[in-house]
Amino acid sequence: MSPPVLRFAPSPNGRLHLGHAYSVLQNEAEARRLGGRLLLRIEDIDPTRCRPELEAAILKDLRWLGVTFEPEVRRQSEHMDDYRAALLRLDAMGLLYPCSCSRSAIKAAAADPPSRNPDGALVYPGTCRLNAPGPDALATRLDMAKALARCGRDLSYRRFWPDGRVEEVTARPELWGDVVLARKETPTSYHLSVVVDDALQGVSHVVRGQDLEAQTDIHVLLQALLGLPTPLYQFHALIRDDRDEKLAKSRNSPALADLRAAGETPAMIRRRLGPDQV
Repeated sequence: MSPPVLRFAPSPNGRLHLGHAYSVLQNEAEARRLGGRLLLRIEDIDPTRCRPELEAAILKDLRWLGVTFEPEVRRQSEHMDDYRAALLRLDAMGLLYPCSCSRSAIKAAAADPPSRNPDGALVYPGTCRLNAPGPDALATRLDMAKALARCGRDLSYRRFWPDGRVEEVTARPELWGDVVLARKETPTSYHLSVVVDDALQGVSHVVRGQDLEAQTDIHVLLQALLGLPTPLYQFHALIRDDRDEKLAKSRNSPALADLRAAGETPAMIRRRLGPDQV
């Protein structure tokens, strides 16, 4: 049998912080425990926020931490044809439709009280699915009802734990409504590209933060529609600051580069993030 394959997939739209360090070290620990391979993927589909100098900084931080990956790095920006092909397959099934609604239009059309997805955002009310979209399509959406009918079965995935336990988890993608799978400026989305990449790279075990746990339901649906394998998933705890808020680039959480400049060492970072990382 082939060895398990794991991946760490940062976006070069900001500097890595302790939360990223914890995630990559969890992946490293699981790859070691399973006797598997660890891949590095750069998720740079957003041309407005992702920059080469930030990718270079990510690579420097990972080398400094001492995490070893397989030699080849997959950059999503170099594989847009793969995502277009997946989108065309879904379109051929009659599962996609163009959407011209802006965020303000979606907010104005929301029910009272509004329906929200597991992340707390408004669920799209289906305006362009129910009516002809405007002349300028801003996004391509998945018709969730048609997609679920196409699957014709209940969806689930396997969650695995560091102690070796595995449990079956029921997926409920319907809670997300008609999700966006591509935008006018980018012919893919996080949901579509991550599913395609995991399949093409042979990823068998996904280790990522609890903040992405609910989104896995969307990925399981796309895997079923596209005939792709579903990896095992593990969701690790999030590193939080003194206000109990998760670390984030948008909050200017202290970067690994800042900690390095202040004199911290990789060994200190590993001890700081838990004894299992030493």
